[in-house]
Amino acid sequence: MFFKLYTLGCKVNQYETEYLREGLLRLGYLEAAVGEVADVVFLNTCAVTAESEAKGRKLVRRLIKENRGAEVIVFGCSVRRDAVQFAQIDGVTKTETNKDWLKQFLIEKGLRELPVGISSFGERHRAYVKIQDGCKVGCSYCIIPKVRSVLASRSIDEVLREVRQLIDNGYREIVLTGIHLGHYGVDLSGSSSSMLSELVGRVIGLGGDFRVRLSSLEAVEVSGGLVELMLGNGVRICPHLHLPMQSGDDGILFRMRRRWLCGEYVSCCERLLSRFERLALTTDVIVGFPGETDKQFENTCEVVRGLCFSKVHVFRYSPRQGTEAANFPDKIPQRIIRQRVQHLSEIARKLRADYAASFVGQNVQVLFETDQTGTTDRYLSIKTTQKHVAGNLEYITAKNLEDEILIGE
Repeated sequence: MFFKLYTLGCKVNQYETEYLREGLLRLGYLEAAVGEVADVVFLNTCAVTAESEAKGRKLVRRLIKENRGAEVIVFGCSVRRDAVQFAQIDGVTKTETNKDWLKQFLIEKGLRELPVGISSFGERHRAYVKIQDGCKVGCSYCIIPKVRSVLASRSIDEVLREVRQLIDNGYREIVLTGIHLGHYGVDLSGSSSSMLSELVGRVIGLGGDFRVRLSSLEAVEVSGGLVELMLGNGVRICPHLHLPMQSGDDGILFRMRRRWLCGEYVSCCERLLSRFERLALTTDVIVGFPGETDKQFENTCEVVRGLCFSKVHVFRYSPRQGTEAANFPDKIPQRIIRQRVQHLSEIARKLRADYAASFVGQNVQVLFETDQTGTTDRYLSIKTTQKHVAGNLEYITAKNLEDEILIGE
């Protein structure tokens, strides 16, 4: 039995697909090579934006065409939000909406012992480890609490076993991820900040040559304990924090139902930047939220410039049926949204180039993902003139900068 797996969306989706792959291989399934026809095809979908959902529908039609007669199973957030949009596509065999379907599927197929976690991450040299699921915050624009509402944290011991397994199998970067990473432990102990810090401390205590990166956190969730861990373990914990801002205007943040106003977010970031030497601070910004004026957009641009983010992910606002914001008046014309996206993206490119340039002449820690390209601990891309072993962690001297990419040797 040959299978194919496809994933759209976030790190959690990618982790869950790898978990499915591990189970299928244990069952004796074989992964079809590129160009081969599979007997069963799985598509893990994303619901974050209308564009991601449209991409899922387009992809499943292509997969059905390329794998005539195959069983086609579609799952993930987009299916949980609206299974009908996929069930109506001729050729889709199943749409799985149950959050626990992965484990149930593997058991039904005859797997006697479920994987505790994953032991590999395909051909990548960076492994994502899902430590938490679910979000209950309820931002007015976000559909995720509707499709992943149950908070579920994995035990520290279970996470440690999985990380140990990945390190032993040669992975040199472990990315701890979740739907709402900052709420890790809330369902276990009622406290998130202390349990996340404890988990990170236990992970970095494992032996081996590897580093740890944290995925997205809310700025107010970066605890003092976590900061001290990062400061005391700069080689082991990547000096990089991704703190979604979404807007730099108080009026928009209020309508977004975010949990703080801009001043509190900026203060958190400034405190962090003052504690670390060249901390990589990355963020998300939504452009074109209903009612966003030119002045409110410019307020966002000013905050981005002031905090000198090393990377800004710029998103167009995407109305999601079932969210509060989908019914807000004063929709912004797409023409204006495109102009704003372009303007903010240009600011972000300049900031990233300036940040990367500050490392020219410095030794940087690099995880090589091919024999000549890699990623630094501060999430900068680097190319080298000599060849290296993909998967290795090495220190490289950054000699130059080309188009936001460091050139090293």
